[in-house]
Amino acid sequence: MSLYCTFKTILITTLLFIVFACDTEKKEEGSRTTGGETNKPKGNANKAEVDVPDFNADSAYYFIERQVALGPRVPGTQEHMETGNYLIEQLEGFGARVQVQSFEAEAYDGTMLPLRNIFAAFYPEKTRRILLAAHWDTRPFADKDDEREREPIMGANDGGSGVGVLLEIARMLQESEPSVGVDIMLFDGEDYGQPQWDTDYSRKGETYCLGSQYWAENKMPRNYAAYYGILLDMVGAENARFGREYYSMQYAPTIVDKVWEKARELGYGSFFLQEQAGGITDDHYFVNQTGIPMIDIIEYHPQRDFGWYHHTHDDNMDIISRRTLEAVGETVSHVIWNEEGSK
Repeated sequence: MSLYCTFKTILITTLLFIVFACDTEKKEEGSRTTGGETNKPKGNANKAEVDVPDFNADSAYYFIERQVALGPRVPGTQEHMETGNYLIEQLEGFGARVQVQSFEAEAYDGTMLPLRNIFAAFYPEKTRRILLAAHWDTRPFADKDDEREREPIMGANDGGSGVGVLLEIARMLQESEPSVGVDIMLFDGEDYGQPQWDTDYSRKGETYCLGSQYWAENKMPRNYAAYYGILLDMVGAENARFGREYYSMQYAPTIVDKVWEKARELGYGSFFLQEQAGGITDDHYFVNQTGIPMIDIIEYHPQRDFGWYHHTHDDNMDIISRRTLEAVGETVSHVIWNEEGSK
C-alpha cells in the first residue's frame, strides 16, 4: 500500500469517526430524560422495529365524547341499548367480525339485568391472538358523591375512556394489519356492584364484573384462547398514573414488563409507574381464571385510590386528557404491532 493510500485511509477513518461521534452525541441528547420521560421526538420511537400506524388521540377523545353524549350506559335503560348498538356498528364499520353475547345476570339487589358482551375479531384467520378489553357500562349511582348520590354517572373515564382507546385501535387495525390477530372484548355489567350505602354483606359472590364472570363460564367464541390480554379501565384522566397492579403481576408479570418497558421507550414513563399497586377485582381477574394471562392498565394508587372523581358526577368530559389517551393508546398499539405472529 502506498503512503498516499495510507494517508487517505487514515483521513477517511478519522472523518467517519467524527461524524459518528457527533451523531451519537445528538442521539444521546435527544434521549435524555426529564421527569422520568424521554424527550424522543414523538412518532419516531421504534420506527426501526416496525411501521406502527399513528394513534390519534383526538379520535379516541371523540369516541368517548360520543358515548357520553348518549347518556349513562346503565343496563336496562334506553341509553344502554343505544350505546351498545353504536359500538357494534362502529366495530363492524372498521371491518371486525362481531359477535354479541346476550344474557341476563342478577345484580346485588336481585334485579335481573339484560347485558351484552361485544366481541370483535380482526384478522380471524391468524392463530396467534391478542385480546384487548374494556367495559362499556357505567355506574348506576354516584355513591362516592355528596350530591345526587343515587343518580347514574356519565362515566367518561370509568368505562368511556377504555372503549374510546379501543375504538381508535380498531380504526388503526382497519388501516394496517399487524402480525397477530387482535380481538376486542367490551364487557358489560362491570360497574353494577354493591353501592357504599348498602351494608348488607351477607350476599355471596362478587357483585362487580358481571359480564366477565359470565364470559369466563360461557366463553364466546367457544373454546376461545389468546396469547395474552390487556384490559383498559379508567385510562383517560388528566395526570393519570398506572401502577403495576397485583393480579396482573401474579398472572402475567412478563406482559406487565413488556408494556411498561414499551411505555418507557416511547417517553411515557411518568404515566406507567414502576411501583406496585394493590389487587383490583376487575374484568381481568376473571379472564385470568380461564387460563388467558391478562393485565390491567388502570389508574390506581394506594394513597389516591382511583382518583377524586371516581364514582362521582365529576367523571365527565372535563377530566379527560388527550395526552393520557395518547400515552395509553400509543403504548398498547406499539406493543401489538411489534408482536410476532405464529411461526
